[in-house]
Amino acid sequence: MRKFVFQFQVVIAIILIVPVICHGQAAQETDKKSDSALKLALEAAGDNRAELEKSLQQVSEKQKPALKFLIENMPVRDLKSLKADFLLEHVRLAYQARGEFPWGKKISDEMFFNDVVAYANVNEKREAWRDELYKICKPIVKDCKTAAEAAHKINQQLFRIVKVKYSTKRKRPDQAPSESIEQGMASCTGLSILLSDACRSVSIPARLTGTPLWTNKRGNHTWVEIWDGVWHFTGACEASKQGLNHGWFVGDASRAIKDSRLHAIYSTSFRKTKTTFPLVWARRDKSVYAVNVTERYNAFAKPKSDKVRLFIRVLDSDGKTRVARKVKVTDLKTKKTVRGLSKDERFDTNDFLTIKATKGVEYKIELADGKQSQTVKIGDQPQTVTIILK
Repeated sequence: MRKFVFQFQVVIAIILIVPVICHGQAAQETDKKSDSALKLALEAAGDNRAELEKSLQQVSEKQKPALKFLIENMPVRDLKSLKADFLLEHVRLAYQARGEFPWGKKISDEMFFNDVVAYANVNEKREAWRDELYKICKPIVKDCKTAAEAAHKINQQLFRIVKVKYSTKRKRPDQAPSESIEQGMASCTGLSILLSDACRSVSIPARLTGTPLWTNKRGNHTWVEIWDGVWHFTGACEASKQGLNHGWFVGDASRAIKDSRLHAIYSTSFRKTKTTFPLVWARRDKSVYAVNVTERYNAFAKPKSDKVRLFIRVLDSDGKTRVARKVKVTDLKTKKTVRGLSKDERFDTNDFLTIKATKGVEYKIELADGKQSQTVKIGDQPQTVTIILK
């Protein structure tokens, strides 16, 4: 009996010890991979290696994992150019904000490194945006209880405070925050960079999301996702009155195709992945990593019906500039009328006055003043009607 008890105790001891040994071995393997990645990054830095090593020497032990993460994953051009002071400031301020806001204390280190500490979203100019945006956003979110509430409030107020709006006349699509603020205008990508950085400045995990081309080939679009237990989305400078997970682009996003490089939806990742984020303004640049999130947006698809979308835009006499005009749309079968306002240059290029129309039915689209009109028969696919002012 004693022999049996002894053997039983030995077995139990082995069962308890083996997982500890395996965990220790796994941790050692992870450390080896990290050390190897860091070594390769430092070698790729060339003449700038001294700056990166300086940052590693000066950073606190608590903040060193985040700094190592940045160095191991940053693009080669950043390895060759970013200075120690730049990196140390980003890391220090990120940790400072994390300890200040309740949602910052709840996120994992993995997400904190990738979606808060990261100093860039895509290929925009690298700059020290964190302190300025923190000072703007802290008063906005001071009474917020959750990251979702805080992100929505930032989207509602930030662009009015910094006086930035959407415009196709911006200098570049991939503007850094200071460039958009200086010009007072930005593309959907520039607006998204600004909103993502603003969220990160107060420890809200954020990332850019977008598609190279809608399936109806109307163009591309970029928006923002923020984390609050799960990923939520919002259009930058397009805060919906309904809150997060609403926007004019949801219908288009629901039709994205996961296995199509051109028509899928991607979210950026600072951490290296097997997928790159398609930069439609810099197609040869493969330095921005991503994850394919198409399926999550496919879930917003609505059941098939006899309704399709009728897009309406009104252009000035130059045939280029979008203008806001009251529009009346009449179903010529039922004589029912819907009224709306066309979108002007303040709105995204792909954001139209949209009417749910019935397939096979003719509609009359006219300006409310009665001076111009068009008639269109609705087919099986979404249709666009353009009225050019005379």
